[in-house]
Amino acid sequence: MSKEISLVTGGNGHLGNNLVRLLLSKNHQVRTTVRNIENREPFKGLDCELVQADITDRDSLRKAFQGISNIYAVAANFCMWAKNPKTAIYDHNLQGTQNVFDIAKEYGVKNIVYVSSVASLDFTKLPAHVDNGYNKDRRNWYYNSKNDSDKLALKLGEEYGIRTVVVLPSAMIGGEAHKLSYSNNIVMQVLQGKIPVDTGMTLNWIDVKDVALGMYNAMQKGRNLERYILSNEKHTSLQDTVKIASEIFPELKLKIPKKVPKSLLYSIAGLMEFGSKISGKEPQLQRHYVAMFYGLHQDYDISKSREELDFNPKSSKDALEDALYYLKHEWKETVSGK
Repeated sequence: MSKEISLVTGGNGHLGNNLVRLLLSKNHQVRTTVRNIENREPFKGLDCELVQADITDRDSLRKAFQGISNIYAVAANFCMWAKNPKTAIYDHNLQGTQNVFDIAKEYGVKNIVYVSSVASLDFTKLPAHVDNGYNKDRRNWYYNSKNDSDKLALKLGEEYGIRTVVVLPSAMIGGEAHKLSYSNNIVMQVLQGKIPVDTGMTLNWIDVKDVALGMYNAMQKGRNLERYILSNEKHTSLQDTVKIASEIFPELKLKIPKKVPKSLLYSIAGLMEFGSKISGKEPQLQRHYVAMFYGLHQDYDISKSREELDFNPKSSKDALEDALYYLKHEWKETVSGK
């Protein structure tokens, strides 16, 4: 009897690639989807099957889903800005979710662990908890996409009779990266001294390998139609992030960024947005981001994940220190301009 195949969508992404490696280490037979089948660098030395597929292309998903019982639905457009965010971010992620569940139903898939995000949580009561409901702030298309695709995954899982467990990671950082993720890029900017001011926005650092293990445990023992936060409990400010980096690497002579009033940041963001309309490039700061996140403490109640998934992540500080070492000493050696 052949071994059951586990499918990971988006296996060349930061989380997807770490999850593929974890599954292989646990002796699972693994298939993974990639949009560009020529990009095999992330899978060098890994005994896994690669299939070209895109979550917005139903026919390509049919090829990937044949003979699959368990799916780790990781692939999504993780993008905070686009020229047309409704189409490029929101519609992409909602349609991708619909397609994954429709084709999973068609091929008799039994279990899906679906990657949502802490972006879908209600932050009006801290620490944020899954029982508080969904994020009611509708000013950001990426946040809207995670909010609504999270709800859609649970709705379709129930309707189609597919055991569906939803996981909500925070800012994933750390090793085995084959391109700079959004969160790892912030850590790299810290190392490069490119954090000129503290924008008042906090981060909740989590090691990507802890998230991968949390997903694996969610597949093994997560409850059907339940949501689990995969983060640390406490936020880290930009000032503290730079302080930790400066203590590890004093030779970099990093300057601790100073806090700037919200009103000034809002004005600067407006100018940056105007410039982006001309250049077509993502602005470093956006007004709705300042409005949404200035002074917000990204603290989470992860007791449910600890109790039900045995989720026991390394601390935010340890995760950050490991990511700093990785990006400073290993990134350039293992990745060549990708």
